[in-house]
Amino acid sequence: MINNLAEHQKLEWIDLTDPTTEELSVIAEKYKLHPALVNDCLQPDHLPKYERMEDYAFIIFRIHTQNNVAEADTVQELTHKIAFFYSDHFLITVHRRTHDLIAPIAELIKNEKCGSTLDLLNLLISACLNTYTEPLNKLAKSVDYYEEIVFLRPKKAPLLKGLYYLKRKIDLLKRMLILSYDIIDALDAKEGNVNTRDTRDLYVKHQSMLDSLAENIHQLLAIYFSASSQKTNEIMRVLTIFSVFFMPLTFIVGIYGMNFEFMPELKWKMGYPGVMGLMVVVTVAIYFWFKRKGWL
Repeated sequence: MINNLAEHQKLEWIDLTDPTTEELSVIAEKYKLHPALVNDCLQPDHLPKYERMEDYAFIIFRIHTQNNVAEADTVQELTHKIAFFYSDHFLITVHRRTHDLIAPIAELIKNEKCGSTLDLLNLLISACLNTYTEPLNKLAKSVDYYEEIVFLRPKKAPLLKGLYYLKRKIDLLKRMLILSYDIIDALDAKEGNVNTRDTRDLYVKHQSMLDSLAENIHQLLAIYFSASSQKTNEIMRVLTIFSVFFMPLTFIVGIYGMNFEFMPELKWKMGYPGVMGLMVVVTVAIYFWFKRKGWL
């Protein structure tokens, strides 16, 4: 669907929502858009990019979806694509779904509060970046939640699975913002202004927040595996101590269980209590030896 959201001497904004091939062909022919770039608009999983042509610039930006699926961890599950064809005279936006960020900006255009395509592009990119604000805050709360579990609560099986999907989301969103750097850099170039600087600051804020979350989640995973390893080592330590106690006792029982004919202790009246006493002495000796070494 083609919507002409702004059309006057300084600004023309064409918004295409889930366009057909014919509609894209009409727009491409009218504004002399390169076929390869038009083809990129049709790829739902295309990563962010910025490409400068002779008369216009082509931008692909990925915005965060409103998908609340806990185990979403792919580009298409977590983000949607918006393509921009930008020049001094027109701006064309192409997207498959209707997004909430379009209508408020279109209202600003109607009220003539946006005087150039650069200002309009800046508003749109800033709105795209703002779609990451709430998800990043939720991710931060999730990291705090898992920190509490790792440090204060008993370990459970779902913990590692939750940490995995949290790590996947953070790494994927971080990659989306890294790939979007050229877009922000081109937007806030020499012809930039206060508004484009605010957009860059918002980008840097999100990037810093993702860097911090990524570092925290990697530390949590390291601590989780370290704690799991320590717990395993503690179990092995206890089992080893028990085995050390029983090794000499098993040795003694093995000797007197051979039943050879010429074993004087077998017919000795005090043989049984003597061996039992020897076992007690050996056990006590091992116990005090471990105590002295600090192993108990």
